[in-house]
Amino acid sequence: MEEEHKPATTTEIAKRLGFSAPSVTEMLQRLAQEGYVLYEPYKGVTLTNDGHRAAKKITRKHRLLEHFLHNLLNIRKNSVHQQACEMEHALSDEAENNLCKMLGHPDTCPDGKPIPICDRDVKDCVTCQPTADNPKLRSKPLAPLCSLRPKQRAIIRFIRGGRTAVQRLNDLGVTTGSQIELRNRAPLGGPVEIIVRGSSLAIGRGLASKIYVEAC
Repeated sequence: MEEEHKPATTTEIAKRLGFSAPSVTEMLQRLAQEGYVLYEPYKGVTLTNDGHRAAKKITRKHRLLEHFLHNLLNIRKNSVHQQACEMEHALSDEAENNLCKMLGHPDTCPDGKPIPICDRDVKDCVTCQPTADNPKLRSKPLAPLCSLRPKQRAIIRFIRGGRTAVQRLNDLGVTTGSQIELRNRAPLGGPVEIIVRGSSLAIGRGLASKIYVEAC
């Protein structure tokens, strides 16, 4: 619901999940005690930083599984959600990252919703080694380039996608570690204009969506 920019009230959560309001209230109180949410009676609930990390992780597994079930196993779109719900909690972190690599680092699930990026501290998908033990994780969350405000500056920290996408961006001078400034976002999914290495550059929205940054 936060992803949809809607208030997460007890009543709406109960309605969506098909549970009673008292049951939802009890669980929210427990999640608040464990530090995953901030809960105020009669006002609603928001995720804490720990809550966002946990939610992002399970959402990533869920949407990767949906992509796998629909695109590789040809299971109907209206059937994959429930099956992914049943599988997501049993999928190990190692299996999750190997699944991502096997699928070619997909950006979205079958419904078009974004698949969160992994939290491994790598510069791009090409250099990711999914089977490495105890991988180094990012200390700060990253955001898509398109989420920046005009004139806001950021450091490129991660480029998503296979070798073709990474090489194309590198050829344009868009590399990890570079500082950029968002100049303009064209409406209706048009190109994104950035300043990088002192030059102005227009990048298609699809390619721009693969660039993740740490805002300055």
